[in-house]
Amino acid sequence: MGDDAQGNSWFDEARFGLFVHWGIYSQQGWEPSWPLTGGVPIFPRCQSLDVATYDDKVPEFAPPVGAPVEWARAAKACGMTYAVLTTKHHDGYALFACDAAPYGVRQFLPGRDLVREFVDAVRAEGMRVGLYFSLSDWHHPDYPPFSDAQQPYGSSFPRSEPEAWARFVADQRAQLTHLMTAYGTIDLIWFDGGWERRASEWGSAEIVDLLRSINPDVVINDRLPEAGDYDTPEQGVPHTRPSRWWETCMTMGDSWGPIEEDDKKKSAPYLLSVLAEVAAMGGNLLLNISPFGDGSVPAWQTTNLEAIQRWTALHIDTVVGTQPGVEPWQFHGPSTRRGDTLYLFCTMRPQEMAVLRGVRGLKVAGVRAVGTDTPLTWDVRLSALDRIIGGPDTLCDVLIDTPSDALDDVLTVLEVTFTD
Repeated sequence: MGDDAQGNSWFDEARFGLFVHWGIYSQQGWEPSWPLTGGVPIFPRCQSLDVATYDDKVPEFAPPVGAPVEWARAAKACGMTYAVLTTKHHDGYALFACDAAPYGVRQFLPGRDLVREFVDAVRAEGMRVGLYFSLSDWHHPDYPPFSDAQQPYGSSFPRSEPEAWARFVADQRAQLTHLMTAYGTIDLIWFDGGWERRASEWGSAEIVDLLRSINPDVVINDRLPEAGDYDTPEQGVPHTRPSRWWETCMTMGDSWGPIEEDDKKKSAPYLLSVLAEVAAMGGNLLLNISPFGDGSVPAWQTTNLEAIQRWTALHIDTVVGTQPGVEPWQFHGPSTRRGDTLYLFCTMRPQEMAVLRGVRGLKVAGVRAVGTDTPLTWDVRLSALDRIIGGPDTLCDVLIDTPSDALDDVLTVLEVTFTD
């Protein structure tokens, strides 16, 4: 965590956020930006296009007003606390109206500002606002723009002449200044694409100074090289708890775009189990949706969101605002804590009982199944000697009875409360 963001603790308890990948690629059902490169193996459903074909489709992206309102309402109903929009992906198309970003809505949708529509919708639901911003810009004339000759991706990252690079940096800083000043307080900046240049070329330290001069509390991710307040493991969950703030961004399938052929669709129970794992290690889950060009969300993603909403309506307090619970050896599943209350996530459906190990079992005040509010019976397991000479703080195991009518169909959570 950066020293300048120490006072801003909302991110440390946010736990669940919405990622929205939306841009010119959405109209065509493409992976964001990467088809320009001829496709890359990391995205198995990525299309392979030449630059002219990609650019020719840009004018077709003309969404109706109001789509972000539905996304924000769905996110709020899921218990999400913040939302992040791709304001400019690697293809360089800006969803914000800014003189320093002529390629985007300013050129193709005059009078519209899609970032403004998103920010207003998210704030109306009482959530924090995050903006994704790609450092790399494959359309800017001074970057220089990506060309067919650079396929396959990674074979070269051409550098522009110093004068051209200075113009690009000036435009980039102006774009960031616009994003930080035109929409009220921005809570989070989500950088991407930083691998194409060194920190000194981007001017990472200068960018951080710029952002913090406008908003000292803005949270910045780690994809601005040699900077950032938190780590962003993509699509995965760390094996051990990271030493600082962290967030995993995850798609509902293999793709970040609305690719209907994506057959690796994740289920709502799986996504909720990931949310539990992430929360149990003090992290946040930034779950992606990929609306079509008209702003509608693919039906299968909507189905997942609706299932998540049904679960979080009863269980969200076991995730948002909590801290990590017990150590992994103490329970066969993730766990979180709120004060003296433990929440045990039964990602493996218990048979007859669940066992919580190495706690002050004699101080358990009650156990219930969250959601059903069914009170559960329990017993303690401790050695014969501890039964004779042990006191109330003796560490022992708690055996919790789990009748079938107390189990949730998706993910059971057991609440264990302790006396002081």
